[in-house]
Amino acid sequence: MKAGALAVLLLSLLLPFVARAHGGLLDLSVYDRTEGRRLPVYWHQGRAYVVGKPGNEYQVVLRNRLREEALAVVSVDGVNVVTGETAEPRQAGYVLSAGGSYDILGWRKSLAQTAAFYFTALPDSYAARTGRPENVGVIGIAVFRKKREPQQIAPSVPPLRRERSDAGPAAQDARLGTGHGRREDSPVRQVAFERATTQPAETVTLYYDSERNLVAQGVIRRSQPPVAPGPQPFPGAVSTFAPDPPG
Repeated sequence: MKAGALAVLLLSLLLPFVARAHGGLLDLSVYDRTEGRRLPVYWHQGRAYVVGKPGNEYQVVLRNRLREEALAVVSVDGVNVVTGETAEPRQAGYVLSAGGSYDILGWRKSLAQTAAFYFTALPDSYAARTGRPENVGVIGIAVFRKKREPQQIAPSVPPLRRERSDAGPAAQDARLGTGHGRREDSPVRQVAFERATTQPAETVTLYYDSERNLVAQGVIRRSQPPVAPGPQPFPGAVSTFAPDPPG
């Protein structure tokens, strides 16, 4: 099956391994552009999470572990970041060179520009503003190998459904989503990519929300303050007999 795809205009550079990214064929991580740091990943019940700070711009970072080109169809909040369609693996995506990497700065508006990703309250998210608020809070990539000589393909891993956690009495913020921000230059070019299979070789999923919500859901466990020592049964020194009290 042939499908259109997007590739970076310049050759991608090989980046050193980042332990906070995750994925088998392709690594997926999130970089907070406002604070200049890669967001650490928290694992909870088999899912990977990052903390988003409302108002901060971010980028999705992909790194190809393969020694061949790979296609990544990228979804944010259930929306294809290239076409703006409700995400589906057969849609257009980004082609990464062998061992290469690419930073996705935002929603693609043309071959030359994107609209920046930024963390925001659900009603302001691009998904909600376009009538699709059901899947905010999740970033995913569907990875395809290029069609070449027959080779063993890793089994498809279906994306996990997002479930609302019972946070009990803990307070939570409104769910976090991704906004449609400022326009900026991010040139790419169209290329042809023939997929080896109709189904993804791998699907990588990364969830995000505010720190307060992730704490309330039990994803992040805040360290407890030290407990003041209680009465001690043997706090004193050695004495022969009990002395009289003063006075």
